[in-house]
Amino acid sequence: MAFTVFVDGQEGTTGLRIHEVLAGRRDVELLKIDADKRKDAAERARLLNAADVAFLCLPDAAAREAVALVTNPRTCLIDASTAHRTVPGWVFGMPELCAGQREALRASKRIANPGCHASAFILLLRPLVDAGLVPAATALSATSITGYSGGGKKMIEQYQGQLLEQALTSPRPYGLNLQHKHLPEMLAHTGLTAAPVFMPVVANFYKGLAVTVPVHTAALGTTPEALHAALTARYAGERFVRVMPLRDAATLEAGFLDVQACNDTNRVDLFVFANATQALLVARLDNLGKGASGAAVQAMNVHLGLDEGLGL
Repeated sequence: MAFTVFVDGQEGTTGLRIHEVLAGRRDVELLKIDADKRKDAAERARLLNAADVAFLCLPDAAAREAVALVTNPRTCLIDASTAHRTVPGWVFGMPELCAGQREALRASKRIANPGCHASAFILLLRPLVDAGLVPAATALSATSITGYSGGGKKMIEQYQGQLLEQALTSPRPYGLNLQHKHLPEMLAHTGLTAAPVFMPVVANFYKGLAVTVPVHTAALGTTPEALHAALTARYAGERFVRVMPLRDAATLEAGFLDVQACNDTNRVDLFVFANATQALLVARLDNLGKGASGAAVQAMNVHLGLDEGLGL
């Protein structure tokens, strides 16, 4: 028997990709809304309540409105917006987060899909905070470089227009008010008590993302070997998280980190580069894959008790 799935907001970047991934699966029946009824609350409510799983690929306010339309207790909502990522009653859609997370995802009908920058940051820091190697009150900073697809349709049109503005040809730091929308989940799901100083940077490539967190290992009383060992132990057996060798020789030989090397996968690569007193922790992923649509489909698979990598 096929599971019925509705993507509310399938015209957006994340919604389109989820729709594409699921369209080829025999175990899924996709419910579709007529183009002229996309904003019809009654029709959306009908489809939301007819679905076993409904993905909300909407702005925050619209996602909250969609939740209010659901009266069927069987419908599992997977919200790709930021609206519910730290809200009680919603399970964070990251199966690798901690022990028991998969069981929580299977049991819950309300799943909040992680943000792309946050996914990389949390996967790097949560094991280190849990192990006591990075104290919860540590003052950290993080830089994320990402492709422009993370900015949605409007930004994609800007970068792919016939005449590329000069300002778009170089990397562009943003989030300069230090209030990026991913910060609350970066705190809530790492166990940190001090918000990192976070600077995302968008550049002239379509997709791919790498978050870098510098740490003074000597000041923390730890070593690069201990940090690497904690990551390796936490993610042993995880099919979508790959802990690269300490001071990854291939990357060092190339001289540069390839931010796009995880593109078109649901994989995250974690690195520890270090000298005697400092380390750079790096997480690399596809911002449209494990950073968005891939994570959402993975969470759906876990919730339904299917092979976690089905379609991914």
